Amino acid sequence: MKTIVNLSAVAAVSLAAANAEPFRASLISVEKNLRVGALEISGKKITPQSPKWSVRKITLHGGKQEGVELVVVDNGKLQFTVVPTRGMGVLEAKLGDVRLGWHSPVKEVVHPRHINLQSRGGLGWLEGFNEWMVRCGLESNGHPGTDKFINNVGDEATMELTLHGKIANIPASEVEVVVDREPPYRISVRGRVDERMFYGPKLELWTEISTEPGSSEFRIADTITNRGAPEQEFEMLYHANYSSPLLEAGATFLAPVSRVIPFNDHAAKSVKDYAIYAAPKAGFIEQVYCLHPLADAQGRTVIVLANKARDRAVSMSFSVKELPYVTLWKNTASEGEGYVTGLEPGTNFPNNRRIERKLGRVPKLAPGASWSATIDYAIHTDAPSVSKIMERVAAIQRAKQPVIEEKSEKKD
Repeated sequence: MKTIVNLSAVAAVSLAAANAEPFRASLISVEKNLRVGALEISGKKITPQSPKWSVRKITLHGGKQEGVELVVVDNGKLQFTVVPTRGMGVLEAKLGDVRLGWHSPVKEVVHPRHINLQSRGGLGWLEGFNEWMVRCGLESNGHPGTDKFINNVGDEATMELTLHGKIANIPASEVEVVVDREPPYRISVRGRVDERMFYGPKLELWTEISTEPGSSEFRIADTITNRGAPEQEFEMLYHANYSSPLLEAGATFLAPVSRVIPFNDHAAKSVKDYAIYAAPKAGFIEQVYCLHPLADAQGRTVIVLANKARDRAVSMSFSVKELPYVTLWKNTASEGEGYVTGLEPGTNFPNNRRIERKLGRVPKLAPGASWSATIDYAIHTDAPSVSKIMERVAAIQRAKQPVIEEKSEKKD
């Protein structure tokens, strides 16, 4: 019996399989000695069945932002801007009349070459602080101050840690755009940022910031790997910052929590109102609260910032195993000084690392081991959607009444 092979059919199947492979475009690559200048990728050519999306790469000029590179993703409904030059942070996200971001006194997207992390007693990080989402880490984050480490001759030595670490001021070594050619046609910006030194940490961050065409949601998925031979401490905090139109007098923070702890004595004075926001006020001193989130049956939690009318909101959903702590930063100062709040899931609270280590909140990675975390962000632009996400928070909270502490933790 002869077997008849239809070569045309085989060719068609092979072509379909090839077309099903994701589209990839390398934008920046140390390994390939590559940097692509201005570029635009359109859904019309890549996924003609879903044409209304685009990815653009641009370079900023002038002042302290000279040479900063941006990748702008537009899924046809939602737009977000990634900053490879600044550790793959996200400058802003927009959907309709809702912008995720804030109006920082720092107006330019500052190139890391202009940042001195040691300035003003270790607060130099603030000279470039204006992103919507900026990572704090990797070796450490939190308040500046003295910590101990083992130096290159094996002796215990001291080091001065700077505010929120280095990762936000390290340019990405690899950046690529990846687009699935099959539904739901996920669009991803992937990047690698290395925090390495001789006789020090060798931490590698791979991030993927992605969305689907026409969606009001996007995702940040990160993996940190210890590329060194010894065990390595690490810390990660996702500093997501919000102002108008979500932040206003009467806006509300919602999260299912087991405990709320004021960061210091100043925050303790207003702990009963930790979830309610006031109008801008000149001279306001920041208030910080440390939260232990509750999770649903799948181990996930959700936190929300809703405007006063409850018809606009942003939600952040993540695993409490990956990110067991949430820091709430309230800075309702005057508009000119930066009227902003930060919703910050993390591996730790933003104390100096020596304090977090003492309290058992500094994780470690074995040689070659990795840690991963994923945060799903959604923008809600009508009352029914806001009501639905608030009900999800309430459903998780029903498992336990929160404990509101009136004093901060003992740190020394």
